[in-house]
Amino acid sequence: MDITVQRLAEMRANNEPHTLLDIREDQEVSICAIEDSLLIPMNTLPENLEKLPRDEPLVVMCHIGGRSAQGAYWLKDNGFLNILNLEGGIAAWAQLIDTEMAQY
Repeated sequence: MDITVQRLAEMRANNEPHTLLDIREDQEVSICAIEDSLLIPMNTLPENLEKLPRDEPLVVMCHIGGRSAQGAYWLKDNGFLNILNLEGGIAAWAQLIDTEMAQY
């Protein structure tokens, strides 16, 4: 159920179908974000399920991976089958993939 930042970078570079769901809060996203992410804070997931695709992998991301793991399990319990949790979250992305990205 987990995906590494390296694998996500490969998916993005190869234009493999996926949606990157960023469940962080607005103040976190204002510091840094991955381009083309779908921004839906975790506490608003229940009222935004219709915005989430079911026909491609859904990669859930937060700051370091804890909230996204919870969100991924919740989504799985609510009928989403192709859910992946981004290991290390955007912090790992900033450290390993986009080293110019602001960190917090």
